[in-house]
Amino acid sequence: MLVVYDGSFEGFLTLVYDVYYRKITTSKILREVPNTLILDDILVVEYQEEKSLKVLEALNKKFTKNNFETIFNIFMCDSVEFELDLLHFIILGFRSQKELENINHPFIFNIQNLQKELFRYNHKMTGFIRFIELDDGMLYGKIETKFNIVYHLGIHFLERFNNQNYIIHDISRKLAFIKNESLIGVQEVATFDEPTMSVNEEKFSNLWKTFFASVSIESRTNKKLQRQMVPLLYRTFMTEFSN
Repeated sequence: MLVVYDGSFEGFLTLVYDVYYRKITTSKILREVPNTLILDDILVVEYQEEKSLKVLEALNKKFTKNNFETIFNIFMCDSVEFELDLLHFIILGFRSQKELENINHPFIFNIQNLQKELFRYNHKMTGFIRFIELDDGMLYGKIETKFNIVYHLGIHFLERFNNQNYIIHDISRKLAFIKNESLIGVQEVATFDEPTMSVNEEKFSNLWKTFFASVSIESRTNKKLQRQMVPLLYRTFMTEFSN
């Protein structure tokens, strides 16, 4: 049976509840109803707050901190299909937390590798993200990323910026990690006006671009090596590669 949910974390927890208690055997989990002819039966799971909260409570109660964080991390890998492996991971975890260390289960092996990929990607982005100073003194970083890492990046810089206020804005997912006097956390950003950078920021941005251009030696330009060191994926909002 194919199972369809709305793509949200709460919707997935509702799916876990229905599959687990109704003992449904599913071959694939989708985020939207397919528009092509499917011979398998399709179950569309509608988000229900009561079911979602019950599963969340059970996860908090029965799963170790590391295993619970793994569930959260895997759900952030939203550019790949992870749902079926994560469903098996959760159901097995309800039976035995120790068994979740057994990589002889293919889905556990897949989840561990995917989580490592998420961590590697997040680590790279901590070096490639560029902040600009806005006219109110807040730092603003714009990103478009393979995985949903806005929370992980926000926590990373929370430990490094001390009392500095900042925003990390994932424009494709319309999410932002905001740190100011009244808020620390992720918020949805439905609409957003392009921020105005401070006068000093504009000066320093121009200086950095000038420096970046001046230190390069045209006769020794190696585009292939440059792409290896700074892949195109990370360049979109990097100051030195902007016009």
